[in-house]
Amino acid sequence: MINIEINTSSRYEVLMGEGLLESSGDIVCRALGLSSGEGTRLGIISDENVTRIYGGDDSILAGSLRDAGFSVHCFSFPGGEHNKNLDTVSNITDFLCENHFTRSDALVAFGGGITGDITGFAASIYMRGIPFIQVPSTLLSAVDSSVGGKTGVNNSYGKNLIGAFHQPEAVIFDPTLLKTLSRDLLLDGMAEMLKAGFIGDMSIVSEAVDFGERLLSDGENLTRLAAKAVAVKRDIVAEDEKEKGNRRLLNLGHTIAHSIETLSDFSISHGHAVAMGMRIIARAAAAQGWTDPAAGDMPQITDEVLNAFAFPEIPDFSAEDLTRIALHDKKAHGGSVSIVYPYRPGECRIIDVENNRLEAVIASGLCTYGKER
Repeated sequence: MINIEINTSSRYEVLMGEGLLESSGDIVCRALGLSSGEGTRLGIISDENVTRIYGGDDSILAGSLRDAGFSVHCFSFPGGEHNKNLDTVSNITDFLCENHFTRSDALVAFGGGITGDITGFAASIYMRGIPFIQVPSTLLSAVDSSVGGKTGVNNSYGKNLIGAFHQPEAVIFDPTLLKTLSRDLLLDGMAEMLKAGFIGDMSIVSEAVDFGERLLSDGENLTRLAAKAVAVKRDIVAEDEKEKGNRRLLNLGHTIAHSIETLSDFSISHGHAVAMGMRIIARAAAAQGWTDPAAGDMPQITDEVLNAFAFPEIPDFSAEDLTRIALHDKKAHGGSVSIVYPYRPGECRIIDVENNRLEAVIASGLCTYGKER
């Protein structure tokens, strides 16, 4: 088992290892500071796909929690970005009221990043805040969204514009869950792993490329590299929990990625959009002269890494449309938008781009593909 300690306003552990679902009851007891789950309600929140694959009341997770003495209540909602909204949060809080949850009870987010974000936000506002546990079922949520305390939902203007920082009490990742994932879902997580590598640990990138496609079916090494990615995020979040400074580095590729997701009506998944965003910003940074000239060709390096896993290149969206959505992004402030770009392999930097220059910057990242956008 891999144990990564996260030190923020609250301390918690990210546990990674096969068989952890079976022992999740004992882990949750320790995380909540209980000798037994007796007298404590736990609400397992999942989307309908996770419930269908792993079960609801009869899942291994629910069984382990009951064996530890918890009173377990399961809530399932329709999956997808279109349901990551305040209506779903309202349904969850109504469910908690109906089942008489109090401040001494807790939620368990069992699923991907959407489930984790929704559950964490519901936990942050129900009775002004109750504990929650993250049990990620995807590689993407295991390496990124389950760690760091960002929670939230979408609205008609963009992604995650309504939310709160609310740290989990623990993160429990059992890599046996990856066996049910499609290649595309594994690639979503791989994009975030590679992103972490470009930000702070190029050994993630080099090892992933060395393994190539074999890595997607190698649970042991996939988990090991996932832990390295979490360690990169741990170090950054410990320094800047509320994203006032260097935590923004974790947004590499994300400003453009969120625009791509929105413009595609979420038919392009988050991880694939992040890969596209990294391609575009690497080209834009080189075109703007932001990269270290002694560090090599960052667009070429980025492409070679992403091509090793056959990530798609870029969508057919204009710089104008990408900019329009980006100006509603959380990274916009005042008259500028914070852009994270690769300065050299393993080091990224942040630059504030004025709103009236953003379209030209994005266009410079698109035009190098040989298409005038």
